[in-house]
Amino acid sequence: MTSALPYALIATDLDGTLLRAGDTVSPRSYASLARARAAGARHVVVTGRPVPQVRHVLDGLGYAGLAVCGQGAQLYDAGEGRMLSSTALDRELAEVALGKIEAEIGEVYAAVDRDGVGGAMVMAPGYRMQHPHLPVVRARGRAELWTEPILKVLLQHPRLDDDELTRVARQVVGHLVNVTMAGEHTVELQPPGVTKASGLSLVAGALGLSPSSTIAFGDMPNDIPMFAWSGHGVAMANAHPELRAVADEITLSNEADGIAVVLERLYA
Repeated sequence: MTSALPYALIATDLDGTLLRAGDTVSPRSYASLARARAAGARHVVVTGRPVPQVRHVLDGLGYAGLAVCGQGAQLYDAGEGRMLSSTALDRELAEVALGKIEAEIGEVYAAVDRDGVGGAMVMAPGYRMQHPHLPVVRARGRAELWTEPILKVLLQHPRLDDDELTRVARQVVGHLVNVTMAGEHTVELQPPGVTKASGLSLVAGALGLSPSSTIAFGDMPNDIPMFAWSGHGVAMANAHPELRAVADEITLSNEADGIAVVLERLYA
């Protein structure tokens, strides 16, 4: 990083951050990222979505670099269409964790993201998909969730809100799995130690860049580890209060081109 380059690495979440409604990126945001890249910065997508649910977005961006997907579990080379690394969640451990949570708060609705470049999202009865335009497989029963390797378990509760479900899950199984809130009605169980920060650190290491040279943008509590790792964390105006509380800066919302506002200032 030269003295003229404020941050050499720009890490952006997608949903609620870079993306607007309908999985679109505004021309202004696209142009601001292009300007930053022209100045010498590198852009890395860091998303909770697994690879199969994000490839169309990367293609639309003309993105050919490394992407951190699946909440940090997957490192994907978009240019080559190749998975570089993937950390699966042990299915027996996932079942045990789910059982402990249900013993505490009653039935939860569950889904899983299967591992692999073509891994499907499989939903057990009751689970509601928050992105209806993305492909899913509807299981007839919960046993079908565990038939193939998985990246994570997604949880919803018929009565508890996201914050309360996250709190209870962490209290009950936080010693077994990583529990995070990734979006509205999206509480997730991941392999221990897997976060957006762990994935981003792999990319930065491959590029020879440091945490202090990284600026990160996000909107949900699953972005907190990434903010803690990065030199500067920018929360969107629409961000969850937990992320806003630890952010170094708050910008406009995703719909109001909050990322572009910051990048235009930094890479003028």
